[in-house]
Amino acid sequence: MKGDRVEIVVDAGDTTRTYEVVASRAGRRVETAVRRGVVEVSEVTRNGTVVRTARFMANRVLALVEQPVPREDNSGKRDHSGRPLREDPET
Repeated sequence: MKGDRVEIVVDAGDTTRTYEVVASRAGRRVETAVRRGVVEVSEVTRNGTVVRTARFMANRVLALVEQPVPREDNSGKRDHSGRPLREDPET
C-alpha cells in the first residue's frame, strides 16, 4: 500500500548508512527477500511488476525494519443486526 516503507541499516566500514524504500504510489507495496547472501528490497505494482530494487550484501545488513502504513480497522466484529459483539453478552 502507498506509504509502506522498509528501512535498511548497513555497515559501511567505520560508520553505518541508512537506506529507505517507500511504496510511492497507490496500489504499490514493498517486498523483502533474502537469497544467496543478498537482501533484496523491491517496490512492486499490483500485478507484480518490479518498479525499483535495492540490493545489499546480507553480512553487511545490521537492521531491516518494515514499517507498514497503519490501516483503518472499520471491520470491527459485528453481528447481523449491526451491533458490535461483546465478550460477555448481557442476558
